[in-house]
Amino acid sequence: MPLSNTIQQEKNRVIALSNVYKAFDENEVLRGANLDVLPGENVVVLGRSGTGKSVLIKIISGMLLADSGHVEVLGQDVSRLSQRELQALRLRIGFSFQSSALYDSMTVQENLLFPLVRNKRHLSRKEKNTAVETVLDAVGLLQTLKQYPSELSGGQRKRVGIARTLILQPELMLYDEPTAGLDPITSTEINALIREVQSRFKTTSIIITHDLACAKSTGDRVAILLDGLFHKEGTFAEVFADKDPRIQSFYDYNFTQ
Repeated sequence: MPLSNTIQQEKNRVIALSNVYKAFDENEVLRGANLDVLPGENVVVLGRSGTGKSVLIKIISGMLLADSGHVEVLGQDVSRLSQRELQALRLRIGFSFQSSALYDSMTVQENLLFPLVRNKRHLSRKEKNTAVETVLDAVGLLQTLKQYPSELSGGQRKRVGIARTLILQPELMLYDEPTAGLDPITSTEINALIREVQSRFKTTSIIITHDLACAKSTGDRVAILLDGLFHKEGTFAEVFADKDPRIQSFYDYNFTQ
């Protein structure tokens, strides 16, 4: 790649993590992690439970501060932001929680209206309702508008959670274990939806998972997190062509259970 293109890509990075360190007492979770994410990319962060994946996205979203290192998100140094600036940055980031984080006492429509009422007060009621219908249609669940979360399947709740994240039109999506607890067919549907969101809404995404089927299906690039460091990056095929026994054992564990 020509040097000019490389420099331009560096300027356009949506996420730039450099030598990020985070510990909790004696537990060193991240030990100098480096990762760049470019506009429009789906980057999968792959690792076993307890390897720091969720800590990583909390640092990216400013929910946690790194002990040291540089964290730049959407052109801003997260460590230097005031609370007000941090809140403004988070409005540009969509966070799809593992649990979907829906309010059981609200209908699907009310769940989706909630972030608009809090953050987009200038919109008319008609504009808010149109936004709700648009994102619900995008995830294939327009018919659930008046239903409650308890009436939905696990896969449907996951879809509604993604729709609620999309309603604020985020530039960056953070998916935390998007297929956790789902059956294989529903997992395949969620993986396809993540790709559809990327294409339709032009988002950049980090997908945190230990599910190799999810990683293979959704990721333009895969980054393996081992012992608090990124040990290998590339396409799914490139990463798992590596003969490192820690990477191979992870592959074997996923596909032989």
